[in-house]
Amino acid sequence: MSTETQGPARPSVEVALPQGAKLRLDGASIVAEGKLGKVARSFPVGALALSTKGGQAVLTLLLPPRKRSRALLLTWERHVANLLTGVTLGFEARCKAVSAHFPMKLSSREDTVLIENFLNEKMPRRSKLLGATKAAIEGDVVVLKGNDIEAVGQSAANLERATRIRNYDPRVFQDGVYIIVKAHPMGGE
Repeated sequence: MSTETQGPARPSVEVALPQGAKLRLDGASIVAEGKLGKVARSFPVGALALSTKGGQAVLTLLLPPRKRSRALLLTWERHVANLLTGVTLGFEARCKAVSAHFPMKLSSREDTVLIENFLNEKMPRRSKLLGATKAAIEGDVVVLKGNDIEAVGQSAANLERATRIRNYDPRVFQDGVYIIVKAHPMGGE
């Protein structure tokens, strides 16, 4: 027979579950499922506990309540909110192609964006799309869409980095693909 002493209440935060979204803990990963698919992320099970109660996800801090522990709790509140937004609304980022010297051609193939004729180079440059991110070319704008904010944001950064200029004066040669709108939630349908 064991008796537990009731100590001070542990700090916790609540995140509202959108209609049709589900959260579950799968080992050391948190999995969010919704109408746009499934997103998983590793979760610090030794530091935080996750439970769902009637349309709310409750994150409870398992560490002693200190300033850094509270920061971890609030950070994970935003991570869980981003997971839920991703599986219900999705995320979008926009990049713009700027070519002053040679006209570059952008094309999307499965999980890669090809940048052809960049600074009159014979070999095309490639930028990898991460996760389930999809790219659509609209004139000189590349629209990246997906349900994981980190994958969409990193795919946009990879696209910008693929057109980094070497051995030219960057004040004169400003050609490249640049992020014009960072990853943000798409509007509801």
